[in-house]
Amino acid sequence: MSFHDIEYEVVNRVARITTARPKYRNAQSRRLLEELDEAFMTATVDQDVHVIALFGQGEHFSGGHDLGTPDEREDMQKRPLQEGLRGRFDHSREQFVEKSMRWRNVPKPTIAGVQGYCIFGGWIVASAMDIIYAGNSAMFLGSNFQFFTVPWDIHPRKAKEVLYESRFIDAAEALELDLVNRVVPDAELQASVLEYAERVATNDPFQLRMIKMAVNQMQDTQGFQAHVNAAHLMHIVSAQGERDPDYALKVPEGKRRPMVEKAFENYELHKKR
Repeated sequence: MSFHDIEYEVVNRVARITTARPKYRNAQSRRLLEELDEAFMTATVDQDVHVIALFGQGEHFSGGHDLGTPDEREDMQKRPLQEGLRGRFDHSREQFVEKSMRWRNVPKPTIAGVQGYCIFGGWIVASAMDIIYAGNSAMFLGSNFQFFTVPWDIHPRKAKEVLYESRFIDAAEALELDLVNRVVPDAELQASVLEYAERVATNDPFQLRMIKMAVNQMQDTQGFQAHVNAAHLMHIVSAQGERDPDYALKVPEGKRRPMVEKAFENYELHKKR
């Protein structure tokens, strides 16, 4: 099995999947997402794999969507999208909704180890996992993104508070909000995830599968998948609205900031309150 943007190995019945684009903060190119999908499906059918652990190489779990690295631009030239709304919808739906839903529903426990940035697309991938361990450097940034799980990950009122303001959530607050299961020092993150994963992997795979199905079914009965499908359409409408000619004028001149810079400013203001 040969990958360009991820690493894959199986040790002690745990499949270790690691995104390997640290130069770009593990930005999620189309190729990286396709390789992740292949790796999850490989782990799913491998009877020697009982648990799947996901990591991001380097200082950051994921800086989010790939907005134009050289690799992504080259890939888009070779495999261009259909022009117009139809092409954007099909690409968005397949890359970020259908893949994420498949990963959420793989019949084996999944665990993410998150350090540093976990922005937008990073939140999407982490939220598709069953369990999230965070290093103490973890910084989560949500939005009205494609696989919109935020009001399922944290209480709806807290989701509104954070998303309206557009600010980061640090590891300590993520634990308080039940977005993550554990917070550990960065230096211990991978070892802590693997220790837990290997302990879970000693259990009967069929029982683990039934437990996961039962918990996921509870969410689905409450409307999880229907909500994600509807929210994706709202994301598409929102993204289309950003193409309006007067979009930039909606933000006062003195308040315009790059997305991450603004989210950090709002995070600092939140910490002072």
